[in-house]
Amino acid sequence: MADRLTQGLRGAVMLLTRLPLPASPRPPAGPSAAWAWPLAGIIVAGLAAVAAAVALWAGVPAGPAAALALAVQIMATGAMHEDGLADTADGFWGGWTRERRLEIMKDSRIGSYGVLALVIVGLMRWSALAHAFDAGWVVAPLIASAALSRVPMAALMAGLPNARGTGLSQSLGRPSGAVAAKAAGVATLAALAFAGWGAVPMALAVAAVALAVAALARAKIGGQTGDVLGAAQQLAEAASLAVFCALI
Repeated sequence: MADRLTQGLRGAVMLLTRLPLPASPRPPAGPSAAWAWPLAGIIVAGLAAVAAAVALWAGVPAGPAAALALAVQIMATGAMHEDGLADTADGFWGGWTRERRLEIMKDSRIGSYGVLALVIVGLMRWSALAHAFDAGWVVAPLIASAALSRVPMAALMAGLPNARGTGLSQSLGRPSGAVAAKAAGVATLAALAFAGWGAVPMALAVAAVALAVAALARAKIGGQTGDVLGAAQQLAEAASLAVFCALI
């Protein structure tokens, strides 16, 4: 059991972050490790929380400290979720057919829709964190939102077919509904531990985002891709942070 848990967490960290890990003779876990994706988010958020706490202790205002927290998360993940958000925005609103949308999403260049999505969602995340930091909350919003926002990725992979037939999302395979449910359970418990009962409305906001992204992805491209999963994470994080700030 312990070995399976370790392998699951290792697979989640290797997939969703750029954090260095010691070499292992065993291959990383596949879609069965999706239950541990919230834990990988917690590790990333923990690093951001340490950086923000040190900055605030040193007298840095809440705004720059929030920017620092976002920068740490971006460096730890290699901006993979932000890249997915930009590509999804460009593809969904830049193409008129399913084929053209998928083609745009595969293009490494960023368009106006992608830039606007990054700016708007980034501002939402930054302003929410700045407000929370100013109110004395540092660890709770970062950890709770990071854990909860990784659940839609597992849920969308389990619930929607791969729209492209190639790429990272396709190569990983699809986690089962039970694995996605485990991810939701892990994330909810973590959010409750750090944010208290405020985790409940935060989780509801994340669920609403997941349903909206799923409906949009099905209508636009007939399923999910890795970019769609990244977009879902970013939107879910922004929504959960906004709810947290509304509650404090």
